[in-house]
Amino acid sequence: MPLGTMLKHVQVREYVRDLIQNLPEGAPAPSERELMQHFGVARMTVRQAIDALVAEGLLERAPARGTFVCRSPRFVSRPMSFTEDARARGWEVTTETLQSGLGQAGPGVAKALGITPGDSVIHWRRRRRHEDVPLCYQDVYLNEILLPGFLRTGLPDSLYSLLAARGLRPTAAEDKLTADLANAVDADLLDLKIGQPVLRHSRRGLVGDVVIELSRAVYAGSRFTWWSPLTVSR
Repeated sequence: MPLGTMLKHVQVREYVRDLIQNLPEGAPAPSERELMQHFGVARMTVRQAIDALVAEGLLERAPARGTFVCRSPRFVSRPMSFTEDARARGWEVTTETLQSGLGQAGPGVAKALGITPGDSVIHWRRRRRHEDVPLCYQDVYLNEILLPGFLRTGLPDSLYSLLAARGLRPTAAEDKLTADLANAVDADLLDLKIGQPVLRHSRRGLVGDVVIELSRAVYAGSRFTWWSPLTVSR
């Protein structure tokens, strides 16, 4: 793609990628102010570019010190929650509960959770924001039998922290990612226009052989970079 046709944050991201590729580990990355002046863009555009490189493991943030080149990417050996992922990127995010309550499992949810259609499930819809800009919204479905009193305990920012307190934090997950275009619901909840790119992510979180969580999330495609480490077993 010619440089002139790239989104601004992509231009900034690839410019920084080229700058740091031959720098030693620990070398400082260009400052946000430098990049804002060089490209004539807003701070949020620069942060989006830097966030993507942090997510890839090429940069790391040190609070009160700055952002530095990282040659030792972080590897994850367990499913990460959105909150954990955001913290690793250096983001401060807020959570807004849009809907929560008990319902009956439809055929798709029931199959994913390994229960019978019509069984009681907890449904929790949340919207997550970074710097007051919507990044994603998530629908979580939980088997109510495994989590009695869940809705009476007060809903936390992080689902996994609550599951961990009950000894039910997922130890494995099955993730599915799909590129798509925003529909009317996506556009309304993410402040997008219909037809703009989104990323749909679904997850089955498991504890041993038991499915504890089904989540379906929609991310604004231009605001979030998905990062996943891969290793080769020998």
